[in-house]
Amino acid sequence: MSTVTVTTWWLEQNAPENLQPAHIPDTESGIRIARAEIPSPEFSRFLYTAVGGDVTWTDRLDWSLAEWRAFLDRPGVETWVAYDRGTPAGFIELDGGAADGVVEISYFGLIPAFRGRRIGGHLLSYGTARAWDLAERWDGCTPTGRVWVHTCSKDGPHALANYERRGFRRYDTTTAEEPAAAPPGPWPGAHGGANPR
Repeated sequence: MSTVTVTTWWLEQNAPENLQPAHIPDTESGIRIARAEIPSPEFSRFLYTAVGGDVTWTDRLDWSLAEWRAFLDRPGVETWVAYDRGTPAGFIELDGGAADGVVEISYFGLIPAFRGRRIGGHLLSYGTARAWDLAERWDGCTPTGRVWVHTCSKDGPHALANYERRGFRRYDTTTAEEPAAAPPGPWPGAHGGANPR
């Protein structure tokens, strides 16, 4: 079996002041961000496969409905979705259920047709700000003292730079050999779509 060398970068912010916000789209752009307040395994799985299908996100593909539900029902887990004129364009998932005040950005990205339009920087800025104020929305959660994320060489080519522009700082870099695998796509046989008008 062939393998590929994967580099993983671990990044963090240790104070809300670390966040360097991106440009906010004007109100006429049609871009808005909203929290999916009702946990929905079906919606979360759609976002996961639509965003991660071309960048080899595979770790949750075999999750059952019960596994999705158990994760999403945990206190401090939030999904924030960017919409372009009502159509989901991408998401950021926060996992802040720990009692130590640490919030992980467990997933972040855009559906391929919406990349390259400056939505990602705005969504990452907004989602990171929500990581910093997460305890305000959850009874019993410790105020956030650290926000962290990891990205790797299998992710989109601009992911690392976007995190660093938003004020995340690398604290570790690892490399590992992983089995070579073709990106699964959002569904079998899918090859992406045309850019929306």
